[in-house]
Amino acid sequence: MGDAVGWGIVGYGWVARDYMAPGIRAAGHRLVAVADPGAASRAAAESEGARAHADIAGLIAEPEVEAVYVATPNHLHRAAVEALAASGKAILCEKPMAASLRDAEVMAAAVARSGAFYGTAFDQRHHPAHRAMRDGIREGRLGTVTAIRIVYACWLDRGWASFQGQDNWRIDPKQAGGGALIDLAPHGLDLCDFLLDESVADIASLTQARAQDYAVDDGALLIGRTDSGVLANLHVAYNCPDVLPRRRLEVVGTKGMLTAIDTMGQTPGGRLMFTDGTSGDSQNMVFDAEASPFQEQVRAFGSALRRPEERAAYSAERDLHTMRLLARAYGKALAPAA
Repeated sequence: MGDAVGWGIVGYGWVARDYMAPGIRAAGHRLVAVADPGAASRAAAESEGARAHADIAGLIAEPEVEAVYVATPNHLHRAAVEALAASGKAILCEKPMAASLRDAEVMAAAVARSGAFYGTAFDQRHHPAHRAMRDGIREGRLGTVTAIRIVYACWLDRGWASFQGQDNWRIDPKQAGGGALIDLAPHGLDLCDFLLDESVADIASLTQARAQDYAVDDGALLIGRTDSGVLANLHVAYNCPDVLPRRRLEVVGTKGMLTAIDTMGQTPGGRLMFTDGTSGDSQNMVFDAEASPFQEQVRAFGSALRRPEERAAYSAERDLHTMRLLARAYGKALAPAA
């Protein structure tokens, strides 16, 4: 068996279609099959050479499918992960783990019980600029890290949909579990863990429903602190016009600061700079600006599937901790799945 992995996708919406499927191909892997109840989604998958099924059972029955990317609406993650774990397939499930903390807990238990290889799809861990930031932090370039600041925002109105005629499930509290906070903050919280080699421990937040006409939050500010005392500040939003500056990641230390601009998101590129804490001089840092975080995510997950010694980078329990932080940020248990 070679390094190329046969992939399946459950839920063929815009992220799966426009980013994950191209990432699978760019990484030298194969998209074998897709499961989605929507005729338009299945037709799109078939046009790319994948076999299409109306339900997950058909995909599970495909012997060439070794790893499965779960990209359904959040409230459907639990059922998909439970079925896939029981089947023995490797699982890469989109963030957040689920629409409710209880569902995420059940998913983690199912993974532990089955021994399935599981990862949450925190693709921002795999952006080359963010990997370069972590390397610089580990090398001591920033000295003692004191703070991490993240802005990750977009414009998401009621009419947005993956395919024409579909509903926008991201603004339905039963399907999504919340709004901008549950959708965008997981990336920031996970990046704190990835960049700092420690998780946020304490968290508080304020949410808003300010500019959009739907029931979930369209913006949130989160503040957190790691056990060692690093402060984290996250601003996430569905109410920021896409033409405005809206994607910025800063890590500050006693010797300098690393700043990444327009790196957070699905696409490659952006800018990475180091500012010296003594002189104030800034310099651009070189990273692979051609590789997308999805391509690198596929490559890393496939490598860990082939080489079990690499699986320590994936942890359902760590991702469950992120879900607990989200629940605390909302100040209540996340909305139960329908």
